[in-house]
Amino acid sequence: MDRFIPIAKPLIGDEEINIVIKVLKSGRLAQGPMVKEFEERFAEYIGVDYAIAVSNGTCALDLMLKAYGIKAGDEVITTPFTFIASANAILYQGAKPVFVDIDLETYNIDPDKVLEAITPKTRAILAVHLYGHPAEMQALKEIAEDHKLLLLEDAAQAHGAEYKGSKIGSLGDAAAFSFYPTKNITTGEGGMITTNDRSIAEKLRILRDQGQKGKYNHVMLGYNYRMTEIQAAIGLAQLNKLEHFLEVRERNAKYLTNGLRNVSYIIPPSKKPYIRHAWHQYVIRVKDNSPIQRDKLIELLKEKGIQTAVHYPRPIHHQPLYRGLGYPHDLCPNSIKASQSVLSLPVHPALTMEDLEHIVESVIEIFKKAES
Repeated sequence: MDRFIPIAKPLIGDEEINIVIKVLKSGRLAQGPMVKEFEERFAEYIGVDYAIAVSNGTCALDLMLKAYGIKAGDEVITTPFTFIASANAILYQGAKPVFVDIDLETYNIDPDKVLEAITPKTRAILAVHLYGHPAEMQALKEIAEDHKLLLLEDAAQAHGAEYKGSKIGSLGDAAAFSFYPTKNITTGEGGMITTNDRSIAEKLRILRDQGQKGKYNHVMLGYNYRMTEIQAAIGLAQLNKLEHFLEVRERNAKYLTNGLRNVSYIIPPSKKPYIRHAWHQYVIRVKDNSPIQRDKLIELLKEKGIQTAVHYPRPIHHQPLYRGLGYPHDLCPNSIKASQSVLSLPVHPALTMEDLEHIVESVIEIFKKAES
């Protein structure tokens, strides 16, 4: 069929095109005033003192951990049900990711399991706000304070999300964001670290720029993790649109949930009453008793022109790299269950009402046929 509904689509308009042309005409392409302005505007939006732009979200995670001195022999507690960069950034430091299981209702790290996993080697908790639903930051913050641990946020999927009235990215010691093309706002590639700690912010700026504190004055081992002026220019235009994007994502998510609530074989995503969901992904879970299992549903929706995705098809400790590091296969059963049954449906702001209707009608039709 001619119809094709993509799982994600960045919305790039004249604003982004015109500001990029302005940068190109300026002749200043490497990190400069656009990056500075993007950092200031992003910090103001999140409600923090400092934002440090870098070349991508993985670099943001890496530098965030480096800036706090995470090192070999340290343990960092996190979730295995996320994109692999969350855990790899811990490995980059020579530290050990300690995986604890998720709450199947929100797909986020379970604070009770975090408490059980703390050892004398634990230095930090890395909370991932998966799919745009904030993790239970109050409980995690209390645990971190009681045990004198860092509380770091992987906010790659949570631009604009809120927990009890505060923006994600402002609740821990620091947070890492991604601006990959599928994210709620994009710079093509790009990342940002937010913090209220002046000394950490200064260290991050030095680390991202070859360890320089002043031109050709290299005071520590650094990296070339700088954001370009072109990336920052796109980011500035996108940031102006973020609230609108979030409103449309919320509207689309509500439409999908209302339309699919009577399909007995799937579990729509849930949302805690005290959070603002960023709806980076709209993730259903296919029940065990379904006549159509997840992978077959993917095929049938594809035939109807609907692209879906699985975020994520295996927990990190099932990846060959981590199996080779000795992580048990049966670790974190909820994460394993989620990986075998979750399915992301399109929810992005480029969807039309006709697209949403087609998605809902297609899912309903597929399950009705399976029952008949």
